[in-house]
Amino acid sequence: MRKFWIREGLNVTMLYILPFTVLFLPFLADSAYFTQFSRKELDRDPCYDSTGRPVRCVPDFINAAFGKPIVASSTCGLNGPAPYCISSQSKRTGSVVEQCDICNAKDFRTSHPASYLTDLNSAKNRTCWISEPTSQYPHNVTLTLSLGKKFELTYISLLFCSKVADSLALYKSTNFGKTWTPFQFFSSECKKIYGRVPEVPIGRHNEQEARCTDAHLTAKSTNQVAFATLENRPSAYNFEHSPVLQDWVTATDIRVVFNRHSPEQADLYSLEDTSNSTELESLEKIEKKYFYALSELAVGGRCKCNGHASRCVFDKSGNYACQCRHNTGGVDCEKCKLFHYDRPWARATAEDANACVACNCNLHARKCRFNMELYRLSGNKSGGVCINCRHNTAGRNCHYCKPGYYRDVSRPITHRKACKPCNCHPVGSLSKNCNQTSGQCICKPGVTGLTCNRCAKGFEQSQSPITPCIPIAATPVTELPTPVCEKKCRATPSRLTQKKYCRRDYAVKANILEKERIGDYDRYLLKIDEITKKKASGAYKIRYGKVFLWVPSQQTKCGCPKLKEKEEYLIMGREISNDSKRPGLSFNKHTLVMEWNEDLADRLERFSRRALHGFCPSSRRPSESHE
Repeated sequence: MRKFWIREGLNVTMLYILPFTVLFLPFLADSAYFTQFSRKELDRDPCYDSTGRPVRCVPDFINAAFGKPIVASSTCGLNGPAPYCISSQSKRTGSVVEQCDICNAKDFRTSHPASYLTDLNSAKNRTCWISEPTSQYPHNVTLTLSLGKKFELTYISLLFCSKVADSLALYKSTNFGKTWTPFQFFSSECKKIYGRVPEVPIGRHNEQEARCTDAHLTAKSTNQVAFATLENRPSAYNFEHSPVLQDWVTATDIRVVFNRHSPEQADLYSLEDTSNSTELESLEKIEKKYFYALSELAVGGRCKCNGHASRCVFDKSGNYACQCRHNTGGVDCEKCKLFHYDRPWARATAEDANACVACNCNLHARKCRFNMELYRLSGNKSGGVCINCRHNTAGRNCHYCKPGYYRDVSRPITHRKACKPCNCHPVGSLSKNCNQTSGQCICKPGVTGLTCNRCAKGFEQSQSPITPCIPIAATPVTELPTPVCEKKCRATPSRLTQKKYCRRDYAVKANILEKERIGDYDRYLLKIDEITKKKASGAYKIRYGKVFLWVPSQQTKCGCPKLKEKEEYLIMGREISNDSKRPGLSFNKHTLVMEWNEDLADRLERFSRRALHGFCPSSRRPSESHE
């Protein structure tokens, strides 16, 4: 048997694209949906303009059905060779010509599988899918097309090889065939076949309602059925801002259900119960004419990418997916990619690409989430909340230090060491926290220092971890009798001599830092800056830095010596106190105090050189005077 080929008609691709475009061009000319079909420049990424600013972009308009898998519930020749006949009107004579052939699925030359509906056809070599011939009614035949992912459809076109079916229905699925939604009905008897009123007006309240029409029977093209998804939908002119229509045109699968070949097919249904041999023979001849034959199932549309991609490709797992831009992700660019949750995801429009924005975590976090309440409070500017801030930071943006740390102002907040530990003393501080700016710990009463590591002035250390510093017990102050002061203070001579220098064990330049009354003594805190002379041996050695000078209060009242805070003095003496209660230098009759000046510095240098050359005696007599 030779294979049945239908050689009449135009090129299939041009047949469904050109008439459809011409037919619906007035409707779509001003539509926002139609503008997405315009061609883009190929020398740059269409998702960004020449300045790099994100703009809405869409994949190419294609026949989404081409090469896709399609399943038919009925195909001729699956159960062995089966005859079928096609009646057509001769263009030359006008008479009806019947052409019969054999369909056999096991012979590729005479097989008519469903895959022919989505292959590449031409006018000279057009292949057809053919269902099993039958007169049974109602006997539905279905075609199920899987698109592989979500597409936004503009039209569905069916090109018949035989007479156009009288009644058929289109369904769509948005979840890969789990559920089905009516898309469009075609019938000469809408009420009888589908229970629907024909040509129901579509308004904004029912834009997702499937209509029923008999327009396919009155169309100029006698072998084509076409359905425009946006025809007569009021919001089509504002498609970008109509979520209802965006959902309406979205599909992952298409199903075509053929319910009736022709109105007279129902009349044949009663003949199937007859036992008359003549009628049965007539029925067998009639059955050969009742089948569905299509050469093309075309689905025009775009890969659904929500305006965030210009192409769809096969990903690493072999699935068809959008090549997302604008920091979006997902198969359909339906969400923001990881760490870009500072604003809510939105579909791109001509006015705003609605690119996703990265969370601001100052380089201290790798994850974040979106908070709508924070986004609204910020005036719709920022809603990202960082998760698991690192480097001892905290806050929705990891913008401050966590408890127990404070900011190192010498480093930017983005530095991994922007936060320094407080190191608060476990005994002296009330908690591990400190001031975020200064690092000052919260000290217990009587404790001071940046980390609360020492007792404050007037306090001494105790053995209790609860009150580590207690006030120093006040020594009863007895009223001293008015001292008998010398007319001349020998401790502050007007002139320094070699003899005075040689008779002292030490000579230092010191700065008076503070003064404090301790019992019968005034305790001065000195800072020794220079040591001009010091004793080679002794229990207490003079060192640079801070040291105490103990002066009897009576001497201070007499103004001998007169010591002022923040002033520099030359202090010379003999004995150095080893008393544990008054450590440091002791003021006595051998102590000399003079205000420091440059002339004094020169004298000390000269006296020191002379002492090295033997000008000073090696020992002192016990009866030496104050000098």
